[in-house]
Amino acid sequence: MKIKTLRIGSLIILLTLFIGLTSFSKNSSDTKPVKYDSRDYWVSVMVKIVDPVLSNLSKEQLRANMPVISKGASRKEVSHLEALGRTLAGIAPWLELGPDQTPEGKLRAKYIELTRKAIAVAVNPSSPDFLNFTSKSGGQPVVDAAFLAQGLLRAYTQIWEPLDQQTKTNVVNALKSSRSIKPGTNNWLLFSASIEAFLIKSGNGGNIEPIVYALKKHMEWYKGDGVYGDGADFHWDYYNSFVIQPMMLDITRVLSDKKMDTVISYDKVLKRAQRYAAVQERLISPEGTYPPVGRSLAYRFGAFQVLSQISLLHKIPAGILPEQVRSALSLVINRLIEAPNTFDSKGWLNVGVYGSQLNISEDYISTGSLYLCTVGLLPLGLPANDPFWTAPAADWTSKKVWKGMEIPNDHAYTEGK
Repeated sequence: MKIKTLRIGSLIILLTLFIGLTSFSKNSSDTKPVKYDSRDYWVSVMVKIVDPVLSNLSKEQLRANMPVISKGASRKEVSHLEALGRTLAGIAPWLELGPDQTPEGKLRAKYIELTRKAIAVAVNPSSPDFLNFTSKSGGQPVVDAAFLAQGLLRAYTQIWEPLDQQTKTNVVNALKSSRSIKPGTNNWLLFSASIEAFLIKSGNGGNIEPIVYALKKHMEWYKGDGVYGDGADFHWDYYNSFVIQPMMLDITRVLSDKKMDTVISYDKVLKRAQRYAAVQERLISPEGTYPPVGRSLAYRFGAFQVLSQISLLHKIPAGILPEQVRSALSLVINRLIEAPNTFDSKGWLNVGVYGSQLNISEDYISTGSLYLCTVGLLPLGLPANDPFWTAPAADWTSKKVWKGMEIPNDHAYTEGK
C-alpha cells in the first residue's frame, strides 16, 4: 500500500509539473492573448482616462477640480474645453454603439448620460463651467470646438440627437461663436471646416466656404504616399494622425452624404488614409514603442488615430489583419498607461509620453490637451463580437520582421495605379 501510495503521489507530482510547464509554455507564447490584449482592458483604460473629465463637468466642477499644468503661460482659459472636446472625439464611436443589457452596455449607458450632461453644462452661459469658445489667446478655442464638433459627428445618434432643444441651441451658438477666431494657414483650417461640417449635417446654417478652402489647400499640400504637409511644408510629426487625415475623413463623409463633395472625394481621402495607416502599423516596434518624433508627443497613443479610425471603418489595408493591429495597439496602450506617474494622485493625466515628462511638451500643452490620447481608442466603436476583438492575438509587421519571418514587400501608394 505504501509503494502504491508513493507511486500515485509521484504521478500526481509529475502530472502537476507537466501541466505547469505546459501552461508556462503557452503563456510565454508570442501569440497567446494576454490581459492587456483585450476589449475589456481597452474599456478599462478609456474609463480611467475620461471619468474625471465627464464626472466633474457633469456636476459643474471641472474648473474647480481639474489641474491645469503647463510649462508655458497659464492655459486656464482654454484647457477645460480641450479636455471635453478631445475626450468626446475619442469616446464617441463607443458611445454610438448605444446601451444594452451586457455589463459593458450598462457601463456605456452611464457614460452616454454623463456625456450629455457634461455637454449641457459646457454650453450653458449660466453655468460656472460654461466653457470658453471665443477667447483669441492663441486662437485655441477654435481647435477644441472642432474636436467637440468631430465628437458630435461621431456620436450623432446617441449624443447629439437626444439633447434637449435648449442644449442644442446652446451648442450651435457656442460653435458659431468660435467663428470669430481666424485659423492659421495650416492644419488649423480643418478646425473651422469641421465645425461647419457639423453645422451642415445638423441643419444649423453651416458655411461651405471654409470647408472648400480647407480642402483645396490640403489638396495643394499633399506630398504623396499618403502624407500631407502641415501647410506648404512637410513636418516630421504625427499631425497627419492627430488632426489632418481624421478630420478630412469626417468632413468629406458629411459632404459625400449631402452630395456636396465637389473638391475631393471621400474615397480619395480614404485611400490616402489607408496608406498612412499601413505605415503607422509598421512604426510600432516589437516592444510596443514608436518613434518619439515631432510636436505634441504628450498626446500619447493619440498618435495612432488614423490606424485606429481605419480599423473602426473596416478599411484596414490588404495584408494587415485586424487582430495584428489590435495586438500592436494594445501593447502600445499598455506600455504608456501603466508607466509610473501617468496619472496624478486624483486620476488626472500628467503631461508626458512615458509617465510624467513636462519638458517634452510644448508651451501650448496643458492638462486638458492630453485627452487627445482617447482618439487612439476609436476601435471600441466596433461591437464586441467584431473580429477585431475576437480573433486570436497576432504578430504585427515589425514583430514578424525581427523574428526573421517572411513578409510581403512594401510599396508606396501612387494614385491612379
